[in-house]
Amino acid sequence: MLITPAYAAAPAQPAGFELMSFLPMIVIFVLFYFLLIRPQQKRMKEQKAMIDAITKGDEVITNGGVLGKVAKAGEQYLTLEVADGVELVVQRAAVAAKLEKGTIKAQR
Repeated sequence: MLITPAYAAAPAQPAGFELMSFLPMIVIFVLFYFLLIRPQQKRMKEQKAMIDAITKGDEVITNGGVLGKVAKAGEQYLTLEVADGVELVVQRAAVAAKLEKGTIKAQR
């Protein structure tokens, strides 16, 4: 009651203070874009182009590890010949990689 509260005076903020407080977040976003987002988008584009280019006679490996030669190529599905007279139907998206010609013969 006898002592009055003392309030600290707020220092004057510089004009660019708002931008400086967001600068670290902006830098982190730019780093994420160039180190994570952009390479992933490039890889997805290459994978889609590879899947779209698969035709009859190509040798492929699926995400499950099955090696096969494309017997029929549809819009969404591929028929893989995994052995003489044995065919599997898989989705195009299940293809992990396109192999060089003769890879399956070398594995048998």
